[in-house]
Amino acid sequence: MAFIKDEKNFLDIHLGTYELSFNKKYRLITLLNDFTLGLWFLIGSVFFLFEPLKTAGAILFIVGSAQLLARPVIKLIHAFQFSNKRKNF
Repeated sequence: MAFIKDEKNFLDIHLGTYELSFNKKYRLITLLNDFTLGLWFLIGSVFFLFEPLKTAGAILFIVGSAQLLARPVIKLIHAFQFSNKRKNF
């Protein structure tokens, strides 16, 4: 059974006897975003070689472009950390 353990600076994903560890959870999000971004542009480029698939290729380019805009947003969210510093009286 897979489960995820979220520590302060690490994200551990346990899959049976295996464990994937990332030093920051936003790094995993960034890597997944970059991987899918490249995938959309690669598939879209291949689709542009075939006339009936050009519209689907253009849609994949639009999705990839939106993900390019998401990259700095993810970095900004990662840069800012919010915590409750209020003391109990």
